[in-house]
Amino acid sequence: MSETLPPCPNCNCEYTYEMGDLLVCPECAHEWSAESTMDVAEATETERIVKDSVGNRLFDGDTVTIAKDLKVKGSSSSLKVGTKVRNIRLVNGADGHDIDAKVDGFGQMMLKSSVVKKVL
Repeated sequence: MSETLPPCPNCNCEYTYEMGDLLVCPECAHEWSAESTMDVAEATETERIVKDSVGNRLFDGDTVTIAKDLKVKGSSSSLKVGTKVRNIRLVNGADGHDIDAKVDGFGQMMLKSSVVKKVL
């Protein structure tokens, strides 16, 4: 038996209790398996899925192309459509910037996955 039980996945009530192999919520009467809760929690903590602008899943080390022209702060030029970015790294950045990469001619920068397309 664990010290702290997870909240109800249905109504987020924190007063869950064990009834045999199941966990029960006293507020909404939702019943679920304790093993399924641990599996979902572990999967969401360890695995974050990042997709490009067309829905392809991205991984560390992938090569992507820029899908639309991007203005670069502090520079008079911009990133053009089709610019290839090699060896990306997925990160938890601020404001939705979830790709860290070195772009030729611009240096290290953070990109949003919604403006890149994976090279297949």
